[in-house]
Amino acid sequence: MKMYKWIKKGVVFDPSTIENRPLWMNQFAQAPNVIVFEKFVRVYFSCRPLPDKNEQYVSYSSFVDLNRENLLEVINIATNPCLTLGNIGTFDEFGIYPVSAIREGNEILAYYGGWTRCESVPFNVAIGFAKSTDGGHTFERVGEGPILSYSLDEPFVIASPKIRKFHNIYYLSYIAGRKWFVDNGKKEIIYKIRMATSQDGTNWRKINKDIISDKLGEDEAQACPDIIFRNNKYHMFFCYRQAVDFRRNKTNSYRIGYAYSDDLINWTRDDDKVGIDVSNNGWDSEMVAYPNVFELDGKIYMFYLGNEVGKFGFGLAELQGDLT
Repeated sequence: MKMYKWIKKGVVFDPSTIENRPLWMNQFAQAPNVIVFEKFVRVYFSCRPLPDKNEQYVSYSSFVDLNRENLLEVINIATNPCLTLGNIGTFDEFGIYPVSAIREGNEILAYYGGWTRCESVPFNVAIGFAKSTDGGHTFERVGEGPILSYSLDEPFVIASPKIRKFHNIYYLSYIAGRKWFVDNGKKEIIYKIRMATSQDGTNWRKINKDIISDKLGEDEAQACPDIIFRNNKYHMFFCYRQAVDFRRNKTNSYRIGYAYSDDLINWTRDDDKVGIDVSNNGWDSEMVAYPNVFELDGKIYMFYLGNEVGKFGFGLAELQGDLT
């Protein structure tokens, strides 16, 4: 098959370069996700204040608006988190990361990873559900608990949701933790891509299987599955990495993968076709991760993260040609 070709346009938004930015948006712009409006494109992302005295982070959800005719031009930055952290003891008390949103009538629905801290491992994650009635500026939880959480064969870390709707059915692709292990004294995790479906966006049926095959062996970690329908085929872009030494060793760090499907359940992986990789130098020279692929005015674009999983913002790439 012919390889796709993505033309990198550079960094779109890096909070650390903004003067007088609020403390809660000190750094990181992780997991970009697009909602297209008439005159602008809103990109939701997750950011962090400085860590606390115990070197612990929290994560907030925010957004920037981009000029629809020039996606490198930021025309508005959120002044407050669009969703508050959860109450004490809830599943999302310590983080909202990532967020995936979809327009439904006069509302915007958001599915997000809610983070809590643990004792034996660093964190656990479940997927929450919120709605906006003010055009996506702010969101309110539908309830204090998660809408998709741990189960018999998905015992921990239900995360990285991406919501899409095809043929009047909601599809929520996400990741589920497979195992925790210790490497050089540090707790690490393996997770795989899964899928759930819903008729109403609230009640979900899990497919209960890993839908993307491994390239790096059973200890490959996969994340951020994003699906777009083009030319009578479903195309998924996601990211993957080695289980260990992925923070310091660029060859083990995140890369973007690709798969295609006719039915959204059975996927054929073909990373040779993906057409985007790390740069020789600069902000995305160590990793490329968390792709968000979308169509805008006849063109296909991808927002994605670079080094240190978005510590230096998110960037833009444009597809040359189409997805086939």
